[in-house]
Amino acid sequence: MSDEDVRTLARAAGLAETWTDAAGVPQQVSLESLHRILEALGLPAATPADIEDSHRRLAPQGGLPPMVTMQAGSRLTLPRHGAARGLLTYEDGGSASLRFSIRADRLVGPVIDRVGYHLLEIADRRVTIAVAPKRCVTIEDRAQGKKLWGVAAQIYGLRRAGDGGIGDATAVRELAVAGAAHGADAVALSPVHSLFAADPGRYGPYSPSSRLFFNPLFADPEIVFGPERVAAHRSEATAFDRAALIDWQPAAAAKLLLLRKLFDDFEAQDAANGTALSTDFDDFIREGGDLLKGHALFEALHGKWLGSEPAKGYWRDWPDAFRQGLTSGDAEMAAFLAAEGSTVRFHQFLQWVTARSFEAAQAAAIGAGMRIGLISDLAIGMDRAGSHAWSRQSDLLLGLGIGAPPDNFNRQGQDWGLSGFSPQALTSTGFEPFLSTVRAAMRHAGGVRIDHIMGLQRLWLVPEGAPPSEGAYLTYPLDDLLRLLALESHRHGAVVIGEDLGTVPRGFRRRLAEAGIAGMDVMWFERNRGSFRTPARWRRDAVSMTTTHDLPTVAGWWRGADIEVRDALGLSAQGEAEERQRDRRRLWLAFTAAGVAEGPPPAADSPDAAVDAALGFAASSPAPLMLAPLEDLLGLSEQPNLPGTIDQHPNWRRRLEPPAAKLFDDPAVARRTATVRARRT
Repeated sequence: MSDEDVRTLARAAGLAETWTDAAGVPQQVSLESLHRILEALGLPAATPADIEDSHRRLAPQGGLPPMVTMQAGSRLTLPRHGAARGLLTYEDGGSASLRFSIRADRLVGPVIDRVGYHLLEIADRRVTIAVAPKRCVTIEDRAQGKKLWGVAAQIYGLRRAGDGGIGDATAVRELAVAGAAHGADAVALSPVHSLFAADPGRYGPYSPSSRLFFNPLFADPEIVFGPERVAAHRSEATAFDRAALIDWQPAAAAKLLLLRKLFDDFEAQDAANGTALSTDFDDFIREGGDLLKGHALFEALHGKWLGSEPAKGYWRDWPDAFRQGLTSGDAEMAAFLAAEGSTVRFHQFLQWVTARSFEAAQAAAIGAGMRIGLISDLAIGMDRAGSHAWSRQSDLLLGLGIGAPPDNFNRQGQDWGLSGFSPQALTSTGFEPFLSTVRAAMRHAGGVRIDHIMGLQRLWLVPEGAPPSEGAYLTYPLDDLLRLLALESHRHGAVVIGEDLGTVPRGFRRRLAEAGIAGMDVMWFERNRGSFRTPARWRRDAVSMTTTHDLPTVAGWWRGADIEVRDALGLSAQGEAEERQRDRRRLWLAFTAAGVAEGPPPAADSPDAAVDAALGFAASSPAPLMLAPLEDLLGLSEQPNLPGTIDQHPNWRRRLEPPAAKLFDDPAVARRTATVRARRT
């Protein structure tokens, strides 16, 4: 067995043997890394027999896949099959007899221009034909010739009376209504994904337990039960209601206790008497099906085993009977379900209340006049210890972590501790895991931002226990995924934004533009040989922003507060402060050239004028949508998250001072909002 045999297998599996680093230098993946990654993919390569068997697993099995995607107006093309005729039943109930011609190894059928999920019966097979429109619903479709703007918000940081110390969907609703009154058309949110109800200390929104369900701490039960009924079970406000930083453990415990009291009351008053609320809940459970049941069961089991002695927070450490997800037929699992059915139902109840909360928020945003409303945020992967990994184990590559290769910012590379979909599982299940995830993200929203959208084409995957530098890129079926995104975008009426920052494959941004997916232009990265690029040269098919949650705010950058924080943590680079001083002059020159500032640059400790100018600068771009981070509208210095830290910095804990409903009444916010509006007309 030669090294080339291993590399040939890797290529057949979709692994890239080489990659280009941030300096443009080609790098080769080591043979050891390829062995480990292939093993994690279920394709061992230790012996010639292994390699032969792995090639056999990768070879086409004949027959037809469960789903074929295509673009409307093109010819239906299938892998060669014994039959030359088939019956296509359209989603709306109509049907057509299809005739195929044989061309090499393909069956070529007629042009299909009817968008939707249709059923093809050919010989003894039934295949879903997903016919997609050419493009997603675009921001331009919603804008109708206008240049839109909106705000970007961290949900937990929003504030309202009675929120229990954690921003929620009603604070989002109040922010949206207030923003709409000032001309905003969108509210881009931090992820709403489910985390770990039994372990509120795991509150990073980009490390979800499941992307299919909500974080119940964002629920507002008053949406379902009304203020009087909720008030009857609410304890008096505590100190963390007014705190500047969220204390997640006590705040979450208090909110979940309130929700449990409401659940018990609901079971006694509504479920027992078959009220309209009870019917709505029953419908929600039925529609959620096994996905919802599996998630709720995980939450119940996680609470049980996390509370055991010793604590078992990772499902791989649970007893055998409880490791196999919803499909486990073990008697111990059946006994748990019988004994803890109410706990499982409680977690279904949490999802119901949260879904109704965000449904109300989006309805209010559109009702107030927003053209887009809420834009959800779809994280790149799932925590390997979470609900999806436990309940849908065959969906994921559990032995591989999503990350990034070494670059100028992270010399060792990154491993984000997240698991991603198996490409083989996607194709073998008719893309069901991907579709369920996209539908969850678009539900109750007018758009979705896809984190690290390059993952639609390739992911840097790191073997468990290996350094990030020992990873490799794995290819994903980009064409299929883009078509399904376009189809779901139209079915939900949702725009799609892709976070295309960092190492982007050649030609990828062009593919996004063709698919109607907007990229992201962030001011800090819009540079040309050190100088800042004028907004007129920013993209017309991207969303413009001053900054993101992972980057310094404008005030913090101008002050150099981000450098001070990283220096205190040993994360800064030599000469950063001096380079920042030069960058302030460069940025101010760009501001004055764009007509958003005049005169000399303000001092480093007086950033207000720079914040005003930066918002006007980003708003001046030709982008169809500009998003103003609330931290910049308020002129704050602290950024929501400092990459490279966990508990050394208060990540994902900062709360905004003004109530969401009154945020635009703040004089500085009003001034900056007027600047943005003027530049978007």
